[in-house]
Amino acid sequence: MPHALAVPLRAEPLGDAASYRAAAQLYARVFGYEDRDLSVNPHLLSALVRNGGSAVGVFTPADELIGFAYGFSARDAAGRDFHYSQAAVVDPRHQGQGVGRMLKDCQRRIALEWGHDTMRWTFDPLLTRNAHFNFSSLRAEGIAFAPDYYDRPGTDRVVVEWALRRDHDPHVALRGLQPPAFARADWGRAEDATAAGPAGSVEVRWLPLATEPHGDAGSLRVALTSMLDGEHVLVACRRVSADTAAYLAVRNARATGEGVGPS
Repeated sequence: MPHALAVPLRAEPLGDAASYRAAAQLYARVFGYEDRDLSVNPHLLSALVRNGGSAVGVFTPADELIGFAYGFSARDAAGRDFHYSQAAVVDPRHQGQGVGRMLKDCQRRIALEWGHDTMRWTFDPLLTRNAHFNFSSLRAEGIAFAPDYYDRPGTDRVVVEWALRRDHDPHVALRGLQPPAFARADWGRAEDATAAGPAGSVEVRWLPLATEPHGDAGSLRVALTSMLDGEHVLVACRRVSADTAAYLAVRNARATGEGVGPS
């Protein structure tokens, strides 16, 4: 449950060398990165914001940087342009206070200014708290599964797409579905089901997994590869019990042409 904000916070674009350095330091500290290969370059941030990218921060009234996100203009193999959000980080003292949402909203404004209608990023599918934020808070969709995204083991990712101009969520009637009573023995095994949609019964697919990593990455990889087949998207991640959550996949509204507003 989010904690009440003790102080008013503000989100704004970063725009000088000092803020870029502070962002790089926050990034390394929160993620525990000591390897320079995993660091953020302040010079790169400066170049990004001048050339279609974003570098945004959330500050306390004392001007302490407690949240940071950055991204850049991108295009996929199908020729679709979008803003790609590479990373977002929040000081542990301020997690659960809405800082992540403030960062994404600030990035959204910048992406729109650069002419982008969608934003993409990735997340580790084993981290269900991140999944809940992406799908339930932002109303984004998981559109693809990318094994070994960073070309090393342990970096499987789900690709998320967020429609920045959409005035109607085509999956709003299904995002609130409650999953079946899955148990630990069901982790990593997808299950087909039916649910009541706005136009009648619809097919859905549930994928239960551990709420934190418990060695089921292999079976999860197989299941996500099957589920995210270009015709389905992830739209929710629901808690089932203390140790189990479940992803919900539905037919992609863009693929069917149903219920899609401006995007």
